[in-house]
Amino acid sequence: MTSIGWLQIIFFAVAVLLLTKPLGLYIAYVIESDEKVLPPFLRQFENWLYRLCGVDPAHEMSWGEYAMAMLAISLMSCLFSYLIMRLQGFLPLNPMHFGNPLTPPFATLMTADLAFNTAMSFTTNTNWQAYSGETTMSYLSQMLALAFHNWLSAAVGIACALVVIRGFSRNRSTTIGNFWRDLFRITFYILVPLTLICALVLVSQGVIQTFAPYLAITTLEGAKQLIALGPVASQEAIKMLGTNGGGFFNANSAHPFENPTPLSNFIEMLSIFLIPAALTYTFGYLVKDTRQGWALLSAMFILFFAGVAACYAFEAQGNPYIANQHIETSTETLGDLGGNMEGKEVRFGLADSALFAIVTTDASCGAINCQHDSLMPLAGMIPLINMQLGELIFGGVGAGLNGIIVFAVLTVFIAGLMVGRTPEYLGKKIEQKEVKMAMLFVLVAAFSILIFTAIAAVINLPANSQFNPPGAPANNVNNVGPHGFSEILYAFSSGTANNGSAFAGLNVNTIFYNTLIGLAMFIGRFFMLVPVLALAGSLAAKKFIPTSSGTFPTHSWLFVSLLIGVILLVGALTFFPALCLGPIVEYLLMQKHVLF
Repeated sequence: MTSIGWLQIIFFAVAVLLLTKPLGLYIAYVIESDEKVLPPFLRQFENWLYRLCGVDPAHEMSWGEYAMAMLAISLMSCLFSYLIMRLQGFLPLNPMHFGNPLTPPFATLMTADLAFNTAMSFTTNTNWQAYSGETTMSYLSQMLALAFHNWLSAAVGIACALVVIRGFSRNRSTTIGNFWRDLFRITFYILVPLTLICALVLVSQGVIQTFAPYLAITTLEGAKQLIALGPVASQEAIKMLGTNGGGFFNANSAHPFENPTPLSNFIEMLSIFLIPAALTYTFGYLVKDTRQGWALLSAMFILFFAGVAACYAFEAQGNPYIANQHIETSTETLGDLGGNMEGKEVRFGLADSALFAIVTTDASCGAINCQHDSLMPLAGMIPLINMQLGELIFGGVGAGLNGIIVFAVLTVFIAGLMVGRTPEYLGKKIEQKEVKMAMLFVLVAAFSILIFTAIAAVINLPANSQFNPPGAPANNVNNVGPHGFSEILYAFSSGTANNGSAFAGLNVNTIFYNTLIGLAMFIGRFFMLVPVLALAGSLAAKKFIPTSSGTFPTHSWLFVSLLIGVILLVGALTFFPALCLGPIVEYLLMQKHVLF
């Protein structure tokens, strides 16, 4: 580790903190303010769009109506994306003729299982990619079937977070807002302006934006090479701001056309944390106690710094087997050359690679600028833990706030049991129904990750079957032992947490994995959002309870400590045995020079 590396990490954290309050205030303003305070041309456009869609923005919905509207647009848009990908060979903006059976060599249509997996992936804000974008997707599919969901799924996540906030800010209310109004305002007043600014900055750094066909060149050796191009900057901006993560290219943010400079790398990481951090201040502002938002943000930052410190430290140590070889160079030994640089871009180095890996898995984004499969065992375990804790260390846009509030509810419930009082949080009693919804939220993630991992680990997939391509290893795992198990565990943790990053080393483009991971993404999104909406509806219907001398303060450092303890305890009890079978035993064997 170096002082320059730590300065970069600290500078990033300070930038996030400085932007949290102004953006949080702006979100609260545009979402909850009366439309009369908006500029006239925006009011006219908004009202025109409502009339066009037949929406009454003044109609308040119950949590059940809100959930049905959210599920309806999500599932219909999923079907829309599925059809676009299956038919892309016959649609425009396809200069390379991908999927067109009349134009070889790209004669293979996108398979049904891969289209299902991809459509479910982008609908659920996961952006898991079992394909290479530059060799599979037309420009139309990239923009209409995929990037379209970067906007929609992000807006849905933020809308659900706003519902939870209303659950605490409303008194004896049977309604929690209007889904269509929230969706419009989040998209046009928050995501559009932020994306436009971010995209222009990325273009200035060299991120490409073009509709030109792929560029055919001749290398210095005389070989022919095809350089993939496309409208990248516009998709890159919303993929980061919406914590989507799906790259235009297979190499994602390690590709120089997606992430060419250290400054673009910084902007992309900042974009990932920007909205999740701001929503904590929006929460505190709308419940009329900003200390509550700062308390949640403090818990997030403590867990974030712990993860960065651990990942950076293990990567800086490198592989002890290589370090112990003492292969002499002119001035130094091989073990002193800078830690584990395998799978990393030299232009970013260890600090920015470790920071990016933690940021993207803290925020359920899934974009990567290094190969997570090449991380040292315990360094690779940190992104795994980030996803398994419940998508709450900043988390996806909206989903992160939902996750940490669920754990805050569990924390005050446990604290209430300790002192024999009915637990309260922000003036609302936490009773049986709220605890059931919170526990359902926790158990759904554990079920999906552990059950699907167990199924994939124990089922032997014979080669040359319909579930496994010819010549593929059993379970499509290219690494044996604990590292192979970690690859399977990571895949289902990423799918369920709606993250989308991968450990690689696992061939997931098969009927078996496309279907199973697609189901994990569906469960991780909707089976967790619906209990959160039910929790919000139950809280909104409760009356406020005045603060008394016996009220447990939920803005203090004691509460922050208890909250972090509950998060870590639940995560450890649930996933520690599985982690022991993967990265932990791999680390112990590495000390004996046994590598996988």
